[in-house]
Amino acid sequence: MTKLLRLDLDRSAKTPLAEQIHGGIRAAIANGVLAPGARLPSWQDLAAQLGVARGTVRAAYEKLSSAQLIVASRATGTHVADRPSFPVRKDKAPSPGSFMEMYQELTAGPAIFQMGVPAQETFPATLLARMRAQAVRVEMSAPAIYPDPRGELELRREIAAYLALARGIECTPSQIIITSGFSGGLGLALRVLGPEPKTKVWVENPGFPFTRHGLALARLSIAPIPVDADGIDVDYGLKHASDAALVVVTPGQQAPLGSTLSLARRSRLLDWATRRKAWVIEDDYLSELQLKGRATPALASLDRAGRVIHIGSFSKTVTPALRLGFVVAPAALASRFAEAAACLAPAPGPAAQFATADFMREGHYLRHLRRTKRVYTAQGDALLKQLRAHTANVALAGLAAVLRLPDGAPDLAIAREAASFGLAPTPLSLWYASTASARPGLLLGIATSPQKRIEASCDRLFEIIDRLT
Repeated sequence: MTKLLRLDLDRSAKTPLAEQIHGGIRAAIANGVLAPGARLPSWQDLAAQLGVARGTVRAAYEKLSSAQLIVASRATGTHVADRPSFPVRKDKAPSPGSFMEMYQELTAGPAIFQMGVPAQETFPATLLARMRAQAVRVEMSAPAIYPDPRGELELRREIAAYLALARGIECTPSQIIITSGFSGGLGLALRVLGPEPKTKVWVENPGFPFTRHGLALARLSIAPIPVDADGIDVDYGLKHASDAALVVVTPGQQAPLGSTLSLARRSRLLDWATRRKAWVIEDDYLSELQLKGRATPALASLDRAGRVIHIGSFSKTVTPALRLGFVVAPAALASRFAEAAACLAPAPGPAAQFATADFMREGHYLRHLRRTKRVYTAQGDALLKQLRAHTANVALAGLAAVLRLPDGAPDLAIAREAASFGLAPTPLSLWYASTASARPGLLLGIATSPQKRIEASCDRLFEIIDRLT
């Protein structure tokens, strides 16, 4: 065992022996040396092999168990857990502090509290797998021709019908372009609008860091606009950046604070965009997946001047693995969006589209959303109860709980420490446009907070917070 794992303990090092044992076994699991189901010696036996106190090995095993890497049973002993391990990246690691390092940290998983992904237990895997298999057969048996770059008509029809019912948007299938998620829709919109470098764009502050970075890559000038209980502060934007030509907002449920853009601000934003001839990109990332009350209609439903570009996706409602999103182009821009899709960003492969269209047409999508809302509501209530046993500085926001930390608290360090225990809180400070405006906190995903694990996970999280603050 010790030779296989190379648990060479350095008794002169500052790192505690328990941490060295934990790190050696964790690395062996991550590297595949210890496969799922592999048996480990009891902590008593390993202590004897290594010549350390039993409590030292027991502490290492308890930490591995908390991180869901091993499972201990009186009947069968201690084994490597069957849960998926974090993939070993064989390419060059991203530079420390780079965007890609942040991206990989925020999208790694699966883990408790992880943001941006739906619950595995609500995912209709068997049903979608059957539909996907049937769609692949249809795709492979069809003539070998190029598919419509705007996306399959069947799916665009289903989306148009859904948007009219659930989001209040009246549009035709010809206005809908299927994309590879929200990021694909944002890239397509920027190609069509073609803003000049240094064009000023409003972004919410705090707001989704990937969107903000994407706009910066497009060489646009970022104008951070504060957010409050009524959503993005339109008056602040008009006062400090009235010359902007583009706005990116999450009006349904502001990401990450969860507020809904008020009707007064919606009207003011649309009036300004019409007069200024500015464009508003609506990120409707949660669609109608609102846990309390009925979801507010989309901002695009109020647009009478054709200034709103609505972008939605199935990443949060079904799974990000589909890589499916859609853009609803204003009627006057529909042909330009179609041209850009045909030449620069055609829709993803037909099989996923056909399967999703069938999923929607047969009523499974709406039933899935209703079931998901019930599960998430229960998980959100349980999470809030556990968090409030520790602090009052917490509130639900969309599909996350926002846990505020004291000024100066190292939320990034807390999140990284929590990762070693199988927890994935997102640092709130990363969502701010600058360190000067950043507020420390943690975002805890509701979808990935199963009730049976939530008490122990919250206790562990606050142990880390107390130790690092």
